Amino acid sequence: MTALVTGATSGIGRAIAVALAAEGAPVWAVGRRPEALDALTAACPSIRGERADLVEDDDVERLVSTLTTEAGGLDGLDGLDVLVHAAGTAVLGCVAAAPIDALDHMYRLNLRVPYLLTQRLLPLLRRARGQVVFVNSSAGLHASAGASQYAATKHALKALADSLRCEANDDGIRVLSVYPGRTASPMQERLHKQRSLHSLFRENSRPYVAAHLLQPDDVAAVVVQALRLPRTAEVTDLHVRPFAKPR
Repeated sequence: MTALVTGATSGIGRAIAVALAAEGAPVWAVGRRPEALDALTAACPSIRGERADLVEDDDVERLVSTLTTEAGGLDGLDGLDVLVHAAGTAVLGCVAAAPIDALDHMYRLNLRVPYLLTQRLLPLLRRARGQVVFVNSSAGLHASAGASQYAATKHALKALADSLRCEANDDGIRVLSVYPGRTASPMQERLHKQRSLHSLFRENSRPYVAAHLLQPDDVAAVVVQALRLPRTAEVTDLHVRPFAKPR
């Protein structure tokens, strides 16, 4: 089983890459920061790090070309078994004042990147009768105040996954959307800080306590379990939330 994981240098993406490697899968881990990729591959030698800024189309095309034409130490590439879209970003802001540039950036990374990368890798996925995992968010189902831009991109990501599933099931491709609640990660820590500074959230903001949140390894565990399912079944939507109630 050969896997490609975007956003693989931190948070849920890193946890999924490590979990897949622990299953014995050769993993291509994609990230922007060379030092974080080096740390990941040092910890898991079976993981191959690929530096790419996926908002740049040239980097996407280079990645697709590399994956298609190089074995790269993966003992021969015969299609792509698993494609995990975990790269993403979030910025808070109310509709009245949120900068449109923030929406443009979130659209590009949260939606356009997985759309383009899936489109370009479909031939490899068809060859392997592979699986596609979209790491979405609880915001992709229920938008809240201050998250209109982020939630809009995640609602659209759900639509992409649903359409792809309808189109690709006949090719043997399974498609999973995962909707984690608040997860202990660098992005979530940054959002907690934004909430504490923003008048819209300040009254209800809570300190960032990683132990009170869903853990990246929790999400990775349920994703791997879904990928393991026999071909008589398909998990389409997976909701995971912190067990501990907000404090």
